[in-house]
Amino acid sequence: MTEEFDVVIIGAGPAGLFCAANLAGLRVCILEKMNLPGRKLLLSGSGQCNITHAGSMGDYALHFGDASHAAFLKPALRALSNTDLLTFFEKRGMTFETTDAGKVFPTTRSADDVLDVLLDACDAAGVEILYEERVESVKKDGERFVVSTAYGKYLARCLVVAAGGSSYPKTGSSGDGVRLSEMLGHSIVEPKEALTPVYAENFRLADLSGLSFENVTLTIWRDGKKIGANTNDLLITRFGFSGPCVLDASRAMQAGDVLKISFTQLSAEAVDALLVERCRKEGGRLVSNLLYGLGVPDRLVKSLIEEAGIAEDTKGSQLSAVSRKALVRLITSYEVKIAHLGDFSISMATAGGVSLAEVNKKTCESKLHPGLFFAGEVLDIDGDTGGYNLQAAFSTAYLAAQRIKAICA
Repeated sequence: MTEEFDVVIIGAGPAGLFCAANLAGLRVCILEKMNLPGRKLLLSGSGQCNITHAGSMGDYALHFGDASHAAFLKPALRALSNTDLLTFFEKRGMTFETTDAGKVFPTTRSADDVLDVLLDACDAAGVEILYEERVESVKKDGERFVVSTAYGKYLARCLVVAAGGSSYPKTGSSGDGVRLSEMLGHSIVEPKEALTPVYAENFRLADLSGLSFENVTLTIWRDGKKIGANTNDLLITRFGFSGPCVLDASRAMQAGDVLKISFTQLSAEAVDALLVERCRKEGGRLVSNLLYGLGVPDRLVKSLIEEAGIAEDTKGSQLSAVSRKALVRLITSYEVKIAHLGDFSISMATAGGVSLAEVNKKTCESKLHPGLFFAGEVLDIDGDTGGYNLQAAFSTAYLAAQRIKAICA
């Protein structure tokens, strides 16, 4: 069986569906290897779909790991801003709410509702979606692309690779986009896990799993040199650390790095001076009762006191300078060595992908093959948590659609 279309899109995730929805008037086919669309989208925001971030487009550049990645995205974000994206959904009956942190969610807090709008928009545009059609190979034959599956061949003037990255492979995002892009001669920046938690060596805080903190600062150290830092919310897990503070910084981490975490916003010098003063004025109280006002939960205080080798019944007047210094260090610069990072089965995004050097940032079109486009996570772009990655997927998809319409006009 051979069928011909104006456009074939590989992948029925947010990028593929949004690109197709903006191609009304063209004969468009989406090939999806899973039996249902948007499997990874349905997991976003823990099923609530943090669809975008409310910050200005200028601020978005600060939330992608590499300055060149942010520069590549600028034309796409200009073409479809966060407000443009929300307008698309609002015209189709959705409403949204924004958290204090700037995360934007559908009012219903349902990723299913977002997917339904995308599918309805594709249906209105006359898009044909074929499920359980895993693409086995792609090639350029003259002016057309030939896309082969186990069931047949699909010919198209334009081809969009929107098959996602390698994270959450059970959703279908298992690296097919990279494999197919390589078939077409594109260079690949090796994919690696992004937005992923840290597994610590000899982790001593496992009993505090579930404890979370706001605005914690961590620094990343490698071979004795500081290589990065981040401040955001932190979560203690049974195996190490997670939460936006760790997830956003994970792209810069590797096994063997040392993380230093401050559980308070005060400096080590300020905490030490405060503890000295309280031991002098309130020396009859237990050390565990002298750390009030630091923003450190009691459960963590007790754990750090034990780790510092201070007996539970030690009073302020009995606290030695050595023990005090050890405790201050644990509060303001708690060290863990990274055993490994979470793998693709739990990482929220993929770093790496199709090299941006071979893609026109003004159109998301291949510089190697006219008519070939890339959208979403298959590109070597990864952003912070908070809606940035979904916005990038929608914006690159929209930009590709505008160029495709001009080609096929």
